[in-house]
Amino acid sequence: MTLLSEMAEQPAILAGLIEHGGADAAGAAALLGSPDVHHVVIAARGTSDNAARYAKYLWGSKLRLPVTLAAPSLHTSYASSPDFSGAAVVGISQSGQSPDLLAVVEAGRRQGRPTIGITNDPDSPLAALVDAVVPLRAGPERSVAATKTYTATLMAIALIAAQADTASAAADLNAVPGAVAEVLDGSAGIGEMATTFGPVRGCVVLGRGYNYSTSFEWALKLQEMAYVLAHPFSTADFAHGPFAVLEPEFPVLAVAVRGALFDSAVEMLERIRRERQANLMVVTDDAALGLSSIVIPPVEEWVSPISAIVAGQVFTEALARLREIDPEQPRGLNKVTKTT
Repeated sequence: MTLLSEMAEQPAILAGLIEHGGADAAGAAALLGSPDVHHVVIAARGTSDNAARYAKYLWGSKLRLPVTLAAPSLHTSYASSPDFSGAAVVGISQSGQSPDLLAVVEAGRRQGRPTIGITNDPDSPLAALVDAVVPLRAGPERSVAATKTYTATLMAIALIAAQADTASAAADLNAVPGAVAEVLDGSAGIGEMATTFGPVRGCVVLGRGYNYSTSFEWALKLQEMAYVLAHPFSTADFAHGPFAVLEPEFPVLAVAVRGALFDSAVEMLERIRRERQANLMVVTDDAALGLSSIVIPPVEEWVSPISAIVAGQVFTEALARLREIDPEQPRGLNKVTKTT
């Protein structure tokens, strides 16, 4: 199967990107470190948009740069490009082809701003347009649902951030391929845990901080592969109103890894279980958490979204098959989507 085989390629792809992608990442980091760059605007769609959310937290914490997500329709449908003064403009796209994303990057170039592309196709229009390109080196991805290109995008973003502190970051990055391999080795057990969610039509997916991106990407995978109406939330935002939707056995998926936000995440999850008796499933690196959990190998929090989402991929592929859905051929979707 293409999907499973591409998922299985992820440890080798991540290791290869660490080994060979440093120079490309350094070129991108140099542009972000330019004296006149004070913030970053990222243009992305779908899975790449979720990776951009990771950059929002990671580049904010490691590079101290505020990161915003572009509104591509301002450049296309509304023909009113914002002023990018002080910004570096980054396009993230596996195919590097979508016209609206290219329009954002083109606007950055017209305004004389540094431009960066993160793409799996180094010969794409996006790669030809930017000042620096970071190729994902993931090889062709034939499955409609992005798996290996998503984790490679996260790794590219992490490699760029690591340029600010390469000595301490190297060990953290090098631990990731092995952690992902361990998650994949435990696929059977994760698949068994998906059986409790077989009948589900809707759920919420919670994450925060670096793993806010994971909640969005896991929700997207549930939507496109298993036809589950999944809604992602920050665990903090969830307390501000959405908590009211919960009732006994309501499905809640979450990511809670050890780090700065672990205690607050666990507090919310305990409240969900205690007050609403929800059907709770947590991806965590704490085997002693005491909740229904998919336990992943511990890595540093800032790189944990890479291994955490692989657990989400495995869970969702198994859930789709339980629901007698072929995740290889999601209805109404194409591999390359071009929006304007």
